[in-house]
Amino acid sequence: MKLNDGFDLVATAPDGVARLRELILSLAVQGKLLAQRKNEEPAPITASVRAKPLAPIPDEVVPFDLPKNWQFVRLGTVLEMINGRAFKASEWLSAGLPIVRIQNLNNPDATFNYCDPGCVDEKHIISNGELLLSWSGTPGTSFGAFIWNRGTAALNQHIFKCVQIGASYVPSFLRLAINSQLHVLISQAQGGVGLQHVTKGTLENLILVLPPVAEQSRILAKFDELMRLCDELESRGRLEAEQHARLTTTLFETLAASESAHALAENWSRVAANLDLLLDRPEAVDALEQTILQLAMRGLLVAQDLKDEPVNDLLKRIRTQKDSLIATGKIKRDKPVSPIADDELLFDLPTGWAWVRTPQIGESRLGKMLDKAKNSGASYPYLRNTNVQWNRFELDDIKLIQLEEYELDEYRLQSGDLLICEGGEPGRCAIWREQAEEMYFQKALHRFRALGGVRAEFIALCLEADAKSGRLADYFTGATIKHFAGQELARYCLPLPPVAEQERIISRVVELRQLCADLRTRLANLQTCQARFAAALVEQTAAAGPEAGGLALAA
Repeated sequence: MKLNDGFDLVATAPDGVARLRELILSLAVQGKLLAQRKNEEPAPITASVRAKPLAPIPDEVVPFDLPKNWQFVRLGTVLEMINGRAFKASEWLSAGLPIVRIQNLNNPDATFNYCDPGCVDEKHIISNGELLLSWSGTPGTSFGAFIWNRGTAALNQHIFKCVQIGASYVPSFLRLAINSQLHVLISQAQGGVGLQHVTKGTLENLILVLPPVAEQSRILAKFDELMRLCDELESRGRLEAEQHARLTTTLFETLAASESAHALAENWSRVAANLDLLLDRPEAVDALEQTILQLAMRGLLVAQDLKDEPVNDLLKRIRTQKDSLIATGKIKRDKPVSPIADDELLFDLPTGWAWVRTPQIGESRLGKMLDKAKNSGASYPYLRNTNVQWNRFELDDIKLIQLEEYELDEYRLQSGDLLICEGGEPGRCAIWREQAEEMYFQKALHRFRALGGVRAEFIALCLEADAKSGRLADYFTGATIKHFAGQELARYCLPLPPVAEQERIISRVVELRQLCADLRTRLANLQTCQARFAAALVEQTAAAGPEAGGLALAA
């Protein structure tokens, strides 16, 4: 199989364009990007003037077989490397001669420091066309060879100015040859996890390929052509992703805004006709799941039953239940709930539903304050903000808190309690279920305990839908670090169906979310298969020479 036979497969695979770039570079430096011309002479190598010549290259360390008239050389035999100047911060100016640091090589938008040109030796001045080699920084982002093209400047330390010994290389091909061996340099880097460096001796002993000079120029022309093709593929991929996201958002927002079951059916028919195109990537499935939550809140996922107890009757029962709990001292007396303003009513509700604030349907409180100086008593396990994720708990790392006997009932969790994050990702929530070990909770969490048979799952559904749509942010306080304070949780309003309909909605949401999960799994498996096929095709192409069809990409 030639590469162009599976080109779309490679280009659209996860990281496919990046893999193509790696393949093209590999083919270029192995002599497989173009067919060789038999009459071309090997590139000339100037006799070494080093005081201590570099060791010959033994056959057992060469990375691959070379075409005829190609050679392996050590970098130190073809380059003299001059390190940049160690500028002091006191020498930096707001204008003058630009100082080239590593970030100016990696990022064209990085700002320059400047210096007085009179303080810089000629050997540290660079101009357009100079080959620069960054030898310090973060592996994977900092190391590498660059051709400078941004005007006269001063070179900072940690970058070598490279001067060719003789005329063995076209400078741009030398850059490719060095960058094709970055994995070797990184493996030999010294230093800590973050900042590392490669010694000059390591660089000088780096093994590079050296093709005939004329062939270097031909390879560069083909390499640049193929890199432009990769640029176009990346741009096309970004454009397609943006267009797909806009299309998906528009269609799903229209779906979520359906005013009736009839309108929903019509809107769904348009979506369903293109479902295979819409749901071809995980982010589209995420958008569909968010739409499902919105439809659930609007009462459009299941049919209404007029026999269900109206919410107004439910609220009266809850008020009676709360008064009884207050009278027996089990909960504190709640504050009056402010009426819900017209601008808080986001959409019309089905018959039997009502807009409510959280205190009307349950009782909430923050957990126990962590204070080593004041906490006393026996130690008990408790939940923190980090233990609460969307619709689940992470219980691998449970800490202990000290509680007195009289505090146990106050902070002990019961099955069905809804835990809501006050900070971190405010509003993130999960429902506690009966566990073998009793559990308590700290002040960074709200415990909401629904009354009157109201399902905590429906409240969690509303919180998640509003968090992902951005509406919940209207209830957050804090300029930089956001919090879902207790008074804001009390102000939060949500649409409430009858209890029986809550149960039907929850069952339907669970069913549909499982379908979304299955679809994500199928997409992930498909992407994995695509990536494996693409990798196999790339490996096959890399192993073949140009005469075997390995260069069909350029067709």
